[in-house]
Amino acid sequence: MKILLDTHIILWALTDSPKMSPKARRLISDVDNDVYISIVSPWEIEIKHDKFPEKMPIDSEELLKYCSQAGFRNLSIRPAHVRMLKKLDQDLNSDPFDRMLVCQAMAEDMTLITHDEKIATFSNEHVISV
Repeated sequence: MKILLDTHIILWALTDSPKMSPKARRLISDVDNDVYISIVSPWEIEIKHDKFPEKMPIDSEELLKYCSQAGFRNLSIRPAHVRMLKKLDQDLNSDPFDRMLVCQAMAEDMTLITHDEKIATFSNEHVISV
């Protein structure tokens, strides 16, 4: 299975947070699964780090380093991901980072792991809320 991690799931996985569910842990640690992070996540982290460094103590460079050490693969934004945006109902969730993650999961036939129930409303087939 190809798995795409939502930004908060990445942070929880890297810090071994107790907030992460056993199901998410199993999916991420399963050696048969390919685990990806989108370039959207370090972008989001960098914005939050710049605005609120006390709430987001790591920057995008550190995040990418830790993700590489964890064996997570990188997923860039492709034209097919952008074209997929028109298929999403913006009224469900207007957050551009969330929307792009869902589009990437749909276009790449991945499963997006999130804890955000608003994201899960986009696609039952490509999103798992844990």
